[in-house]
Formats: sequence, C-alpha cells, structure tokens
Amino acid sequence: MAKSAYDSAVTPTRRRLNADIEHWDVENEAFWEADGKRIASRNLWISIPSLLMGFAIWMMWGMITAQMQNLGFPFSVEQLFTLSAIAGLSGATLRIPASFMIKIAGGRNTIFLTTALLMLPALGTGLALMTPDTPFVVFQGLALLSGIGGGNFACSMSNISGFYPRSKQGYGLGMNAGLGNFGVTTMQILIPLVMTAGVFGALAGDPLALQSPSGTLIGRIDAGTDTWIQNAGFIWLVFLVPLAFAGWFGMNNLRLVTPNPGRPVTAFGKILGLYGVGLLTSVAGVWALSVMSQWLALPLTIALTLGLLRLIPGDIRPNIRNQFAIFRNRHTWAMTILYILTFGSFIGFSAALPLSISIIFGHLNEAGADGTLVRVANPNAPSALTWAWMGPFVGALIRPVGGWIADQMGGAIVTQLISAVMVVASVATGYVMMLAYNAPDPTGYFALFLILFIVLFAASGIGNGSTFRSIGVIFDAQQKGPVLGWTSAVAAYGAFIAPRVMGEQIQAGTPELAMYGFAVFYAVCMGVNYGFYLRRGAAIRNP
Repeated sequence: MAKSAYDSAVTPTRRRLNADIEHWDVENEAFWEADGKRIASRNLWISIPSLLMGFAIWMMWGMITAQMQNLGFPFSVEQLFTLSAIAGLSGATLRIPASFMIKIAGGRNTIFLTTALLMLPALGTGLALMTPDTPFVVFQGLALLSGIGGGNFACSMSNISGFYPRSKQGYGLGMNAGLGNFGVTTMQILIPLVMTAGVFGALAGDPLALQSPSGTLIGRIDAGTDTWIQNAGFIWLVFLVPLAFAGWFGMNNLRLVTPNPGRPVTAFGKILGLYGVGLLTSVAGVWALSVMSQWLALPLTIALTLGLLRLIPGDIRPNIRNQFAIFRNRHTWAMTILYILTFGSFIGFSAALPLSISIIFGHLNEAGADGTLVRVANPNAPSALTWAWMGPFVGALIRPVGGWIADQMGGAIVTQLISAVMVVASVATGYVMMLAYNAPDPTGYFALFLILFIVLFAASGIGNGSTFRSIGVIFDAQQKGPVLGWTSAVAAYGAFIAPRVMGEQIQAGTPELAMYGFAVFYAVCMGVNYGFYLRRGAAIRNP
C-alpha cells in the first residue's frame, strides 16, 4: 500500500493493536478506507457483545424473580417487583455519569472496565440464588449493581460515535444499539435454559425443586423438577471474562476524543468515581422512594446526581457545563418526553412482563368456604420463561426498520402513528388483564394478552428508530451527543417505573389501571409531538 500523509502518525497503532490512536481523521476518505474502517469495525464488534451483556445483566431480574416465585423464595410479589425496579432505577441513574466517561477516560479503558464490572452482579447473583435463605437486602444490593449494565449504554454509544464519519454514524450507532438491545432477548431465552441443568457441576452448588410449574423456550417444566436458578447469574461469567480481555487487547482510545486519558489506573479511578456517584444517588433514590412518591423521588435522584457530578474536580467540569447547556433548548424536553414514550416503554415492559405473566396467569379464582374468591395456583399456567422473550425480540428487531421508515416519511409522522397505536393497544391490554385477573381461569385470555404486548413492543421499537432520527435532525453536532445521553438516561427510568406501577396495581387487584395510565401518557405524547413538530407553523416540521 502506498504511503500517505498520515502514515507516520498511524504507525504506532500498527505496532500494538490496542495502542492509543493519536491521528484520527475519518472524514478523510483515504484515511477511512486505508485504516479507519478496519479499526472502527474492530472496536464496534467488540463493543456490541459487551453492550449486549450489559443489557442482559441489567434486565435479568424480570426472569429471575419469576423463577424465585416458582421456587418459593420467601418474598412477596411486591418485593420481587421491587428488585426489577431497583435495577431499573440504578441503570437509568448510572447513564448520567456514564455519558462523560469516554471524554475523560478513553474508550478502551472505559469499555474494558465497565464490562469487567459486570462480573460483580453476575457472580454475586449466582451465589445469592444458591439458597432461599439469602436476606432480601442482599438481592437489593445485587439489583443495584446490575444497573451498571444499563449505565454502560451511554458510554458505549458515545465511544462508537467517535469511530465513524458523519456519513456512517447511522450504521455504527444503529448496529451498536440495535444488536446491543438483543441482550434482553438473549437473557430471556438463555436464563430459562441454563437453569434446567447443572452445567457448572459442583462449583454451582445443589439444585432447588420447583414448587410451581415453570418452563423454557421449548416447553413446560413440572413442579418438583430440580432447578439451578443460580446459573442465571453464573452463566454471564462465561462471556464476560473473554469480552473483558477482548476489550483490553483489541480496542483503542482515540486521542482526538480523549486528549489526556492518563495512565490506565488513573482512567479507572475516574470511571469508578463517576459510577460511585451514580450508585450513591441510586441508593438515595431507593431510600427516597420509601418516604415519598416516585414522581418526586425520581426527579430528586436526577437532580442530586447532576449536582454531585458538578462537584467532581478535573476534566469532567467542562463536560458538565456542555450537558447543562442543552437544558436551555426546549426541544431537549420535548424529545425527552418522546424518548420515554418509545425506549422507556420498551425497557419498562421488558422488565415487568415476565412477573406480570406469572402473577396474572399463574393463579385461578376459586370460591372459598365463605363464598369469597380465593386465588390458587393455576396448574395449566403459561410460563413466563417460555413466552416473555417474544416482545423484546420483536421490539429490538424492528428498531432499524423504524429508522428506515422515518427516513422516508419523517420522524415526527412515524412517532405520531406509533403513539396512536400504543394508546389503543394499552387500553386493550389493560382490559384483557382485568378480565384475566378476575376470571375463574385466565388461561383463555393469554394469547390475546401476549399479542397485544407484542404490538406494544413493535410500536415502541419503531418509535425508537423515529425518535433517534429526529434527534439527529433537530440538534447540531455539539448538542446531539449530550441530548442522546440525557434522553437515554431519563427514558431508562422506564425500567423502574413500569415494574413498580404494574406491580402495585397487580397487587391491588387492578392491573388494568397501570395500562390505562400508560395510555393517558401516550396520548399526552401525541399532543407534544403534534405541537412541536407536526402542526402548521412548527419551528421544526416533521424532523
């Protein structure tokens, strides 16, 4: 290959695969074709499975809690929903500090360490699940640590964005986010399968016997069957260990993006400090939820996180100032609401659906001796572990299609259409949940229930693509990154809100009220979208 003007600057990266890259000019076609494309692809294909693991570990509590109930762990339905909600709150909160990691610590350093940190909740969860006697506070702590996987989305997307030219941003970010989202489906398929056998031998301890029927993708599992629920945590170590090595030895820091990442140990300190702030405020958020409404506790958690980040000295302060600048733009708030509509619904329903299936369809209503209705176990109940993966799979699969449709029609029109679909589907789902919960035998309603949820997932997936496009059109290059980080963080609180709201209403015997409430919110989103981007005279029409 003929030498070019940039050869001398790139030579160090060719001596060592994971060296910091001093010269990076992907807008130069010659540079992109000669070196940029190869380096970007290598970093992307290490980033994707690392992000996939993040989503899997963040969202694993929906499946784990469903099986904990089948095994008779001594926790209430409300407590089990709370574990998914804690992981959701932590993952959303950690996205705020994660938005700053790449600029101050470097991509290679960040992706390596944040992937390695996922081993803590994976190993800890496996150990805790080995016995039903594990205190509930231990599971709460592990759910909190699982939020690291949710936070990793912000730093992963920021990192990959730096490797691709403007003309290929859609490809790079779309592949990273779209395939990373499949971590939810991967988890929902893999966890039920690995729990059926002692795949780790004596290292994983003894099985527990099912007290209620369960299932996998391939069929039903009867009560009394031995189950290794601890494998739901241990299995991720099989992937995380090689991925951490791949990140360290195969990825790069871009000095164009991170002029001074410092020595790796210094960079790790910055990353741990940022996540430490997020975990601290997540704990504060969990405490706040015990003394006030979630609608007050969540804004206070966000404000506390931003406030503490502003107190951190060093390189982060300029990034914080840039982050705060976006709040003066009214479109930031409009797109935040619309991204909650789409991604917030996707991630929230992913967290809440498995246990919702177990509670609503896992019981029958029988008349007691005094004539009152008593809920008893349904021997023919559909297993959440068999069916819950379908919705997130459809939502993740259709996300790129939503972006393509939005490119043809405009993002706001697509967002308006899917919002209307979600209003109708939410009302219909709530009505079916009410009928099922109060029926002598709810099994006959399950097929319609599942289809309606798949419609909700599909609509939210298409909306993910359309809102992503709108953000790219509305905001300039300086604001686009911070807005994506902010909106993704706030929308990720859907992973907390949906399990908590649905759990409370199911516990109260009125599951339909949760879905009716979501329908009202979706209708409000239609009004915001129309007022900002579709009405005649809108400042930015159909972005």
